[in-house]
Amino acid sequence: MKGAERLAAGAITAVVLAPLVLPGYVLRYDMVFVPKQPLTAELFAPADALPRAVPLDALVSLANLAVPGWALQRLVLAAIVYFAALGMARLVPTQRTLPRLVGALAYAWTPFLAERLLLGQWGLLLAYAALPWIVKAALDLRTAPNRLPALGRLVLAAAPAAVTPTGGLIALATVAVLLPIRAGLIAIAGTAALCAPWLVATATSTAGGTSDPEGVAAFAARGENWSGALGALAGTGGIWNAQTVPGSRSSVLAPFATAILLVLAAAGWRTLRSRWPDGSVRLAVLAAGSFVLAAASIGPGARVMEWLVVNVPGAGLLRDSQKFLIPYAVLVALLAALGAEVLADRLAVRLDANAGRVVLVAALLLPVAILPDLAFGAAGQLRPVRYPAEWDTVAAQVKAAPGEVLSLPFHGYQRYAWNRGVIVRDPAPRYLDAPVLINDELQVGTVTVDGESPRAAEARRLLDAGEPVAALGTRWVLVREEPGVAVPPSVLTGLRPVFTGPNLALWENPSATATPATTHRQWPAVVAHLFAALVVIFAAILVLRRRPTAW
Repeated sequence: MKGAERLAAGAITAVVLAPLVLPGYVLRYDMVFVPKQPLTAELFAPADALPRAVPLDALVSLANLAVPGWALQRLVLAAIVYFAALGMARLVPTQRTLPRLVGALAYAWTPFLAERLLLGQWGLLLAYAALPWIVKAALDLRTAPNRLPALGRLVLAAAPAAVTPTGGLIALATVAVLLPIRAGLIAIAGTAALCAPWLVATATSTAGGTSDPEGVAAFAARGENWSGALGALAGTGGIWNAQTVPGSRSSVLAPFATAILLVLAAAGWRTLRSRWPDGSVRLAVLAAGSFVLAAASIGPGARVMEWLVVNVPGAGLLRDSQKFLIPYAVLVALLAALGAEVLADRLAVRLDANAGRVVLVAALLLPVAILPDLAFGAAGQLRPVRYPAEWDTVAAQVKAAPGEVLSLPFHGYQRYAWNRGVIVRDPAPRYLDAPVLINDELQVGTVTVDGESPRAAEARRLLDAGEPVAALGTRWVLVREEPGVAVPPSVLTGLRPVFTGPNLALWENPSATATPATTHRQWPAVVAHLFAALVVIFAAILVLRRRPTAW
């Protein structure tokens, strides 16, 4: 049975990520891998921005010391899809292979995974892949005769989720809800310890903890077809960015397919209750809470959310509320697998065994029928490209004479001809071994969501006035070629051209000022990273002290 589960997970991974056999990098929105990302103190504790990618970026840089960026990207994306499928297959409480495979496909072939993959949020998808394993480990901890190895497995399962603040919160909530208070305190503490890097980085950041309320509407869940936002959420879709929604989600038939999946899930509830008497209710509470939170930014909940992001530090994390839908997706896939098993058994009794197998095969193919364009890299949208050689030239120049870099045009996200016109976050902060100043405002349709960096705000003021950016005092100014966008010559006054290519130009500022040292503020975050690493090592020791369990 385990061989079939691994084979199915591998097949799903191969079909979803097929274009990644081509050389290069998949660059989409937030997904920016580079040949070798520098390891800097800024990755442990961003100076004037909230730590949305802490400790994720530091882990990427550490991994890049041994693995090149192109290989690391493929390993990470393959692990996400593979372990999401395998984790759900192992979680389904049945000894039969086909229902487990139904669960695997129902979880690893969803609108949520497709949309977040197209948005490039692979860090969040690590939490998506980890959650079935977290649920399994938490349920095992409730009944384990020896708690220490079970606790170690739970902490190890939660570790991939905790590499982002959102994933860490989801892991914490899962552990807190699934475990009784007495048994859960140590597990909650262990999971919270994994979140120490981004918690400490938040506490030491100079960025304001509050957020622009305009972001609530901009990042709210949205409808993808006639069923509206709630219908999209029910099918695990509803992402705020319409450009990352697979075309099949706009079909008039999509809501009917979602309804079939939910009916199948409803049929599995009684079976889940009988096999997990207490755990099923706790998981249902967690899933219901995640759905309510995902829908909180639409309707009357939007006003409450706006108040929170303005008045409660850190509440801006809730703006893109659809991302918290992961526990709901786990429950739907789990119940759909059991529902298919129940219906198959009933038909096998009333008709024959072949009728039951037909139901299971149909349930197995239902997610693919709902979302056929996830196959082959979301219908080719996950096709790798190569960075122009100029990026290496500029990186070498900046490394030879370190100093802060201002990246222009001052857009955090940009289209490049060499990236087939796909929008991607500015690669400069990851490609260049230097502090890079980029625009932290976000344009969503006609809405501009304010950023947090005072230095970026000063750069915007100079650029809006057409004044020379040399006044900022950065050592370098990088100009990236963007179709239809030009940098006014007036803003480059006083700069000396160092390199000019078809895609990049590098200018040096003779009046540059020294970049202020910030190590005094960043060492607590570095210590927090080391502490979290020690927690993971200790958890691994607890697991290795005894023979591993079957899962």
